[in-house]
Amino acid sequence: MAEKRDYYEVLGVDKGADKKDIKKAYRKLAMKYHPDVSEDKESGEKFKEISEAYAILSDTEKRQTYDQYGHAGMNGFSQEDIYNNVNFDDIFRGFGFGGGQGGNRSGGGFESIFDLFGFGGNTRNGPSQGEDVYYEMNITLEEAALGLEKDIEVPHKKTCPHCQGTKAEPGTDTRTCPECGGSGQVRQVSNTPLGQFATVRPCRTCRGEGQIIDTPCTECHGKGIVKHKSTIHIKIPPGVEDGSRLRVPGEGDVGKRGGPPGDLYVMIGVKKHQLFQREGSDLTYNMPISFVQASLGDTVEAPTLTGAVDLKIPAGTQTGTSFRIRGEGMPHLRWNGKGNLYVKVKIVTPKKLSPKQKELLAEFADVSGEEIYAEDKGFFEKVKEVINH
Repeated sequence: MAEKRDYYEVLGVDKGADKKDIKKAYRKLAMKYHPDVSEDKESGEKFKEISEAYAILSDTEKRQTYDQYGHAGMNGFSQEDIYNNVNFDDIFRGFGFGGGQGGNRSGGGFESIFDLFGFGGNTRNGPSQGEDVYYEMNITLEEAALGLEKDIEVPHKKTCPHCQGTKAEPGTDTRTCPECGGSGQVRQVSNTPLGQFATVRPCRTCRGEGQIIDTPCTECHGKGIVKHKSTIHIKIPPGVEDGSRLRVPGEGDVGKRGGPPGDLYVMIGVKKHQLFQREGSDLTYNMPISFVQASLGDTVEAPTLTGAVDLKIPAGTQTGTSFRIRGEGMPHLRWNGKGNLYVKVKIVTPKKLSPKQKELLAEFADVSGEEIYAEDKGFFEKVKEVINH
């Protein structure tokens, strides 16, 4: 199965596009790819693709979810959820594709979309998977290196324990909806300039349930589900990176009409470390050393995530030199072993020197043939020298 394209790319708009620009882009593409006017053999799939993109990006809440999690954030949405509350009538009316042409319709564009591509009908009233739930967790670099197990409390929707999801108060009866005959849907045929469109919409009398509940459950108020916090034990593997997702199957929201539950996605954020910068499995540490240490060489202690190790600084080391300490980085997530720690040295010039230190450095410069500029002259003397030069 081909990977889904980015919704913004599908409509040809920038991520910062407003609703007006998104609607304009969709209208243009709908005129081009509507199956009733296009001769393109793939027009049906293209029209379905742009309609889905428009349904998501024209809805503020769905768009925010998509912007944050991408297509993964849409996994818990059924086709009904995606197109719900989207009004296609004002778009298609100008093209003569439907809307306001005979029949008593509400949201006709929405239902036409379902009927047009064959994912309407009774399938909309069947079982559907529950929505995925996202939980954000921030951990330290040390925790990411060692891995950890933790219990977290996740708020999600579960089947009401009082009515067992029937939505009715236990001991009371439900009756078949007289409007839809228990199907939960009402089918209508509308006449348009391009012919007849058969549309299917949820029954308004029973709200698509097919049953009339006279005595709703007192616990869930007739919803069949309740908000619940579950304690879930999770295992985070060593080497996990910032932005990683940990999937826990079946711990999302309860499914609709007997469908399977969604999944839980734990979004991992790794906090910045005071000493180390991370790049993949490697770590970098910037270590300050003195001019003497760089010139004469020294053995210093370099910090790691597990403790300090000895690092030999050769004589004549230049600032910016990087030393590799094998195996002191982060664990590899997909294979055994660890990355490396790179210690990058920076020579620190002392800001305050004693008279003796100045004397010795001047002597060093004299022996080395370096020219020394006296720093003990007053400001006005220096200005006078510049002027008289």
